Amino acid sequence: MGGVQTVINKHGRDGVAQIVGVEALMIDLQPKVKRTDAIQSFDSQQTPIFKLTDADGVTGIGYSYTIGQGGEAIMSLLKETLVPQLMGADADGIEKIWRNLLFATHATSVGAITSLSLAAIDTALWDLKCRRAGLPLYKMLGGAKDRVPLYTTEGGWLHLSADELVADAVSAKAQGFSGSKVKIGKARLSEDRERLMAVREAVGDDYEIMVDANQGFSLSEAIRRSKMLERINVGWFEEPLPADDIGAHTQLAAHSHVPIAVGESLYSISQFKDYLHAGAASIVQVDVARIGGITPWMKVAHMAEAYNVSVCPHFLMELHVSLVCSVNNTPWLEFIPQLDDVTHTVMECKDGYAIPSSEPGLGIDWDQEKLQQLAIRDVSFATQLR
Repeated sequence: MGGVQTVINKHGRDGVAQIVGVEALMIDLQPKVKRTDAIQSFDSQQTPIFKLTDADGVTGIGYSYTIGQGGEAIMSLLKETLVPQLMGADADGIEKIWRNLLFATHATSVGAITSLSLAAIDTALWDLKCRRAGLPLYKMLGGAKDRVPLYTTEGGWLHLSADELVADAVSAKAQGFSGSKVKIGKARLSEDRERLMAVREAVGDDYEIMVDANQGFSLSEAIRRSKMLERINVGWFEEPLPADDIGAHTQLAAHSHVPIAVGESLYSISQFKDYLHAGAASIVQVDVARIGGITPWMKVAHMAEAYNVSVCPHFLMELHVSLVCSVNNTPWLEFIPQLDDVTHTVMECKDGYAIPSSEPGLGIDWDQEKLQQLAIRDVSFATQLR
């Protein structure tokens, strides 16, 4: 990892895991399958990779992502605003660093770019902390369990025919998966019903079907479709409405017997607090990148537990596997492989369960040579303390 070199002058301090070096690059990962939902087509995943080095030479690597666009903005915020304040800090003070950097960007918070930038730093800090301690992330954070059931999304995209949805769900069940997610949002309710009924009839009642509308409905239409979804016995109704409309979600939750799942488009702890307090969601899908890192992710997970609400995170399975295994209220992990092309090993799966890595750190075995090959050079940078 490398690029344009800058140097910041600060004095080191004895007795702490002082941050003395940063390297950052961005890659653009291409999906292995066509991904479409009610509002977008997922063509690429711009992925900032962020590496920290402390005064003892221990390193930590974190990452973030954005779908399609915005990666350059994340890299700019890191380079120009966040990294200068990070250099020389005590890497063990993760909570202090996260709060200080959040305040430093208060003019752009709450927002996606700020949260995604903070996540790149925060995940690297936790990787570094775990490596110094010789512990895998899931044990460092609590070690509640050593595996989690998987459901798959990769064969449930909106453009797929009913026959294709059925074939994927039947295959997934045979492989040991416990559920599949199907995207909904066709122009007519009958179209969504036909697709879902075909899957239900093929896999039976002992296999979970989740549905995801990607914020595509109005309140009245979401209420209407929730009645159809109840008859098919779906596991949850995900992002039925625009994520910033808590009032509408509260009304929908009151009308629907299907659990409402929300969270991938929320960017602060307080937003989740408002949803939980209003009873507007039965499942929170907090995304470690979009919430701003592991530090706030854990706060949301514990807060949800206090409300007796489950956490089923969105995306980033290679990192979320350790997080969901660190706490108790996490019944599922979403299977969407992303990092296979840039890691030496893949997330371990066995009999329909994901198993967190036992190696110290986040458990992601990056292929450094491949990262360098894919790096977008004009946004890469490196900084050293002297």
